[in-house]
Amino acid sequence: MGRFKFFEGIISVILLVLGQAVLFKNLVLFDVAFCFAYVMIFLLLSIETAAIVQLIYAFVMGMIIDIFYNTPGMHAAASLVFVFVKLYWAQAMTPSGGYDIGANINLKTQGLRWFVMYSYPLILVHSLVVFFVEAAGFSLFWRTITTAFYSSLFTLATILIIQYLFYKKVK
Repeated sequence: MGRFKFFEGIISVILLVLGQAVLFKNLVLFDVAFCFAYVMIFLLLSIETAAIVQLIYAFVMGMIIDIFYNTPGMHAAASLVFVFVKLYWAQAMTPSGGYDIGANINLKTQGLRWFVMYSYPLILVHSLVVFFVEAAGFSLFWRTITTAFYSSLFTLATILIIQYLFYKKVK
């Protein structure tokens, strides 16, 4: 069973990265909302994964996305910040009974309300880093904030749809 879960995870990561590079890269709403569905990879990493492993994983995945976007280091930086904040946010959002051993954080196991409260701030942080690094400063502050806000909402909606469509209910 463990081997199957491992390969299922690898296939999911490959599909998300390819989906980001081929489909989501070109999915833009009104030139103000961009979709970064690949952050779902970091959201769904097991809580029990060591912090250094998560950070290395974020850097590598960010660099892979940077290759497809031709943005050297931008997504890698945003992914690193995402995972760094996630390490503390997951502790702050710990349910009263704690997380189950081996439990993954996802929509089906935690419920819609909790998952949105957990994931949206992380997605917003990622979007803010991406767009402020892209703007190279604060000269376009309100435009950057607006784009990050709408992009994070668009990304969250996409992640929720993906989970509803492709992830089975855990019993």
